[in-house]
Amino acid sequence: MEVGIEDCLHIEFEYSKSKYHLKDVIIGKIYFLLVRIKLKNMELEIRRRESTGSGPNTYVETETLAKFELMDGESIPIRLFLSPYELTPTYRNINNKFSVKYYLNLVLVDEEDRRYFKQQEITMYRLLENS
Repeated sequence: MEVGIEDCLHIEFEYSKSKYHLKDVIIGKIYFLLVRIKLKNMELEIRRRESTGSGPNTYVETETLAKFELMDGESIPIRLFLSPYELTPTYRNINNKFSVKYYLNLVLVDEEDRRYFKQQEITMYRLLENS
């Protein structure tokens, strides 16, 4: 995932995979390739988007499940444990009336409180329990 403004800001966020089980760990790294604006803070969020209904009667609800402020540096390691959060598996278009999707959202805020963000969908799945 890349966040950038031409000739001012270029940040690369890499993480190990795009599919995670509900008790998994997101491991990644953020690289600052070009920074020519003054950043005040940076956050990483996990967001859930649920949609119900179809056509013009679709209702969408987005909820931020986790929000972490990230430290400064040239490269920032990320280790985000998913087990503390009440996650469900990803559901896509159940009877074209219901879906649940998850996103990693990287948010940058500059000194003038302008927000820059990049959002990438991740897939959550349930592990089969051995009995």
